Amino acid sequence: MVRNLIVAGLVVVLMAGFALASTYLTPPLTPPVKGYAEGQEIEFIHTEASDPTVARKLTDMKGKLVLTVPALARAPEAMLANVYVFTNGVKGGGPLGFQPDVFDNPPGTDGYRPLRALHLVTWKNESSARELKSVAEVQAAETGGEVTIERPGVVINMPLLTWPGGRR
Repeated sequence: MVRNLIVAGLVVVLMAGFALASTYLTPPLTPPVKGYAEGQEIEFIHTEASDPTVARKLTDMKGKLVLTVPALARAPEAMLANVYVFTNGVKGGGPLGFQPDVFDNPPGTDGYRPLRALHLVTWKNESSARELKSVAEVQAAETGGEVTIERPGVVINMPLLTWPGGRR
């Protein structure tokens, strides 16, 4: 009987140790964000931004720290892909309260880069806004005079977790 109590006590101590270790030694997970690439829903994370205002906005969005790394803004064009973020239009889960972000070059394409140049998309007539799910749709809306696209020089590290045909 004493032996059983000792074994049970050891099991409890080991289980408590594993629970504490998994809680305090495992880094907190960065919550995924939904977006679009090539017309399909994807998931990604944002971990660093070159601009402190953008980093704060992204931190507030998901409740996990997005670091400010000003040097990212000096990354050469060859190291960057693009992300299109909407400043108005269809309400949704994007960082500014509108539709999810749209990405070019998902993993598996020659242009995949986790570093993204920020492009701000603004609908000229917000009442005609619709959800755009691919870069081709964003570019067609720009060509058609429906949206303007501004590139403020901000770079964000945004690795994709899922993409059309793949996942990490």
